[in-house]
Parts: sequence; structure tokens; C-alpha cells
Amino acid sequence: MPPIFDKPTTEKYDYVVIGGGSGGSGTARRAAMYGKKVAVVEATPYLGGTCVNVGCVPKKLMWNAADLRDRFRHHAAGYKFTNLGDPTFDWGAFKTQRDAYIRRLNGIYATNFDKEGVEFHQGFGRLTSPNTVEVTLPDGKGKYALTADHVTIAVGGQPTLPSDEEIPGASLGIDSDGFFALEEQPKRVAVIGAGYIAVELAGVFNALGSETHLIIRGETVLRTFDPILQETLTPWMEHTGVHIHKGSKVARVDGVKGQALTVVTDKGDKIEVDTVLWAIGRHPSTKNLGLEKAGVKVDERGDIIVDNYQNTNVKNIYAIGDVQGKWLLTPVAIAAGRRLSNRLFGPEKHKNDKLDYDNIPTVVFSHPPIGTVGLTEPQARKKYGDDAIKIYKTSFKSLYFSQVDQDLKEPTVYKLVVAGPEEKVVGVHIIGQGSDEAMQGFGVAVKMGATKEDFDNTVAIHPTSAEELVTLR
Repeated sequence: MPPIFDKPTTEKYDYVVIGGGSGGSGTARRAAMYGKKVAVVEATPYLGGTCVNVGCVPKKLMWNAADLRDRFRHHAAGYKFTNLGDPTFDWGAFKTQRDAYIRRLNGIYATNFDKEGVEFHQGFGRLTSPNTVEVTLPDGKGKYALTADHVTIAVGGQPTLPSDEEIPGASLGIDSDGFFALEEQPKRVAVIGAGYIAVELAGVFNALGSETHLIIRGETVLRTFDPILQETLTPWMEHTGVHIHKGSKVARVDGVKGQALTVVTDKGDKIEVDTVLWAIGRHPSTKNLGLEKAGVKVDERGDIIVDNYQNTNVKNIYAIGDVQGKWLLTPVAIAAGRRLSNRLFGPEKHKNDKLDYDNIPTVVFSHPPIGTVGLTEPQARKKYGDDAIKIYKTSFKSLYFSQVDQDLKEPTVYKLVVAGPEEKVVGVHIIGQGSDEAMQGFGVAVKMGATKEDFDNTVAIHPTSAEELVTLR
């Protein structure tokens, strides 16, 4: 095993990073690449942060399992595969296998640190001055200080849970971290929330055979996404068996932890389930970080305030990733962290390096998946005016579903939002099989400022679903 440090190895480091997630790792390794003396302070034994441990990676593995069960149960017969029956998913066995894979990734992070000269200090890091990070060892007894020319805060965020005072019985539920700790698959589950985490986890539960209830305050899921995505996914989730309780708020949760629970809504509905999962948002992990002592300012949500270069209001203290509240996505944290180290420690050509937060592509691993980049139609109309906006869209069933019963054919809907006489593409919103993979390439095009004519001038790849985006009329 690579070494874990429990004391400083120098009087002053060039760079200390608080948080060993993807962003912290990205900025630390880039700084070490420039020959700097770097230490990363991580409170847990497991490097990789939310994404590796309780986020993107295990979530995608669960989505893969759910997608595979869908194909076995609903699609295989159409392609004339027989004797498949109704496959049973072994949640416990898969969890063991999944967790082993995650532990392997943790080890790769640690090994990379060791290879590149980044010190891994396991303990809780807090600022005691603008240039000093106090490390409290896991046993809570030992402490020591790391002094550095530059300090970056990359501690990420954590799921938000209501208190029992706000919603009686709320603590009987779990959060998205708790989802990955489940040893057995619940037969009945209520997911509370309408954002991408709620949608993804409800979709996994449903596809793997749990009776799934989704409790949302509005009439559609993903309310911050383009309306066409909301209006396509919401009815399809209902069609596939998710019980969506619209216009509802949880009034209380009755029961005993580990036994059947009853979710009571403000409408008086009573939903009996085995597991309640809160997916109502996340908040930054800034508690006890010593921000006040160092003079670092936060906003009303607790997000650390930074400028376009990730600078806080205190010289030589920076923040990247979820803790600064912009675009809570792993690749964003990595990209911002690498650019920060380029600027601080790299050659002259990188002296103004920073992450451009415009036109960041992202994906929702719903069933079917969603890809999106740029402005939604309402955002575009607000920015450019109604007269400057034109919409191109199409809906169809992917060729894959041509051999599947009509009732099981997933929808595919594509939409381009273009602006101005040159018809610059300012938004791409797609839902349907393969949208997750297709979005990466179209994200490049939008970032480069592509126009509708550029899309039209691109020869289609046939037969694919993605070709529809370059043949829209």
C-alpha cells in the first residue's frame, strides 16, 4: 500500500489541498507535475470523493444493471431470444462486487499520488490561518499543522436531509449515500425529490423490480431542465411503472427504522414502503473548516465565494468543485482544479488559465438517458428575445426498438435551440437511447460555436439516432 502520512515532511509546502476527491486529486497531481511539494488532506481512508465512492461510478454501475434487466425482460423476446424467463437480480452479491471495484479505484488514486509525489495525509483538515492547515488524525487525538504558500479547499458537498422538527420522522429515511449502503433491495421504496439524483435512483429501483414511488412538488421531474425533457421523461417514467405523486410534499414519516414505513403527504395520501430515500439537494461540506478564522467568505447557502479564477477573498486560498456551488459535476471540479494549478505553478502561457463555465455538457442517467448542453429554450428566449430564437426538434423511436412491442418502445426526442440570423446553436437537449454517449461530441460542437449550418454540413452516420441532429429541418 502507498504510504499515508501522519506528520509534515517539510517546513513549508508549495500547495496543500483539503479534500481528496476528484477535484482535489486533479489539482494536486497537476501541481506535482510541475515539481511542487504537495500534500492532500482527506478525512476518510478512501480517496476519490463522492464520485468514486457514493456517486457517479457506483451509480452508473447500478444503472447498467438496471438497463440490462430491462433488455432481458422487455427487449430480448423481440429479437427472438427465448428461455430467458424473468431474470432475478442479486442485489447483495452485486453490492459486494461493486464495492470491491470501488476499493480498487481508491487504491489507484493512492498509487497515483505515490508515483507522482503527492503526500496523502489522512485526517480532518481545517484552516487555522491563511497559510496553515491543521490536521486532526482519525483517532481524534493527534494533531499537526501543514504550512503552505497556497491552499485549495476541495471538500465537496453532502446530501441534504430535513430534520425531524421540519418533517416528523424524516430521520427514518436514508439519503443517496445510504442508497449505496443498502445490503438488500427494498421491495417498496419512496424517493422524495425531482432532481437528477431522485430521477436516477428511482429509475434504478423501478427497473430492478422494486415498487417505486416518486414524490415531487411540481407536475414534472427535472424542473430546471429544458421543458421538452421534462415533458418526455415524466410520462415515460409513469408508463414504465414509477408511481409519481405530483404536487405533493411529505408531511411526516411514520414507523420504526428497519420495518415498514408510511409516508404521509400533505394531500393525505399514505404510502407504505420499506425504504424512504431523500434526494432533495446537496449542500457544501464547509462545517468546522475554519473558514471564519481564515476570513474566507461564504454565501447564504454556505458555498465558498470565488471569482472566475477560483480565488476566494483571501489571498492564496482557493476553492474548487461542489464547495463553491457552481456546476456540481465531477469533470467540472477536475477541469477547474487542473487549470488552477496550471495558473499557479505552470509556465507563462498558463498565467491566465481558468475554467469557462459556459456550455458545460451533462447527462442524466434516467431511463432513457438524457444529454444536454447550453441554454434551455426559456433561458435562450430571455437572453436573446423571442424573435431571435428558432427551435428545431424531432421525436421518433430508435431503430433498436423496431423489433420490440409497441408498448415498450422508448421515446427519443431531440431539440436544437438556435439564436440570431446565423442560427448559432445555443442549446442541445436530447433524450433517448444513446443520448449519454452522443452528447459528448455535440458538446464539443456547441463549445466551438457551431451553427445550424455546421450541423447541416456534417454528413450523417447511418443508421444511428444521433444522425437526426444533423438532418433536422
